[in-house]
Amino acid sequence: MATVTVDGTDSTDSTAPPTSLVGHERSALSWALADGLAVTWRNLIAITRIPDAMFFSSIQPIMFILLFRYVFGGAIQTPGIRYVDYLMPGIFVQTIAFGAIGTAVGLADDMSKGLIERFRSLPMARSAVLVGRTTADLVRNVWVIILMTGVGYLVGFRVHNGFFGYLAGVGILLLFSYAVAWGFATIGLMASSGETAQLMVFPVLMPLTFASGAFVPVATMPGWLQAFARNQPVTAVVDATRALMNGGVPTGEPVFRALAWSIGLLCVLAPIAVARYRKAV
Repeated sequence: MATVTVDGTDSTDSTAPPTSLVGHERSALSWALADGLAVTWRNLIAITRIPDAMFFSSIQPIMFILLFRYVFGGAIQTPGIRYVDYLMPGIFVQTIAFGAIGTAVGLADDMSKGLIERFRSLPMARSAVLVGRTTADLVRNVWVIILMTGVGYLVGFRVHNGFFGYLAGVGILLLFSYAVAWGFATIGLMASSGETAQLMVFPVLMPLTFASGAFVPVATMPGWLQAFARNQPVTAVVDATRALMNGGVPTGEPVFRALAWSIGLLCVLAPIAVARYRKAV
């Protein structure tokens, strides 16, 4: 930094870094994180600016809670636990899984409108588009879980394992939702439009959510279906969430299985989504 002496001459502080290097001091990782947060904020703003979509996406999980609680609840037997307490962890997982449709549809729309190409022309990290989309949907899921918990309490749901058990269950749910979002990001990048992406997602979601332990005990299913239902990620996450929130059963094994599925899916699906993104753009 230059200073002026009493006699009018300039002197330079040799310890100050050259101004040409100041802009390069941040690491590539910090720039990538900043870009990812910027795209996340852009997607969150986009969600809030479509109030009708926000409203109807909030209505859907409420309708599922009321449907299963009051229409099917009297016919489904869950020995040792009230059906509403059995149901809510399953509804949590189903809702965040279906919410990941927004990831696929949003990316497909951005691709079809040329927005991804515009992002590519900017001096920003390539990972920012996918990180921003999946992180925005993760934040949206926090709101959805809070809303569903409130509605659940109104219809009789109670957390029997304390506040920290509830928080641990929410943590499992959010990790799983983030992993699923990366998988659906790949579908969104493959689809030609948002409508196509939505159609492509349902054949994956339907068997995983309904052929699981989310709404009925797996033991009541036919033997050939039990093998699939017991060994798929939705059942693992539902069992872990149910154990953490309701208590009464050992939590170690179901939590380990849920974490293994979620982390494993994230480690597999995120690189696939990144590879597809690079190929698409």
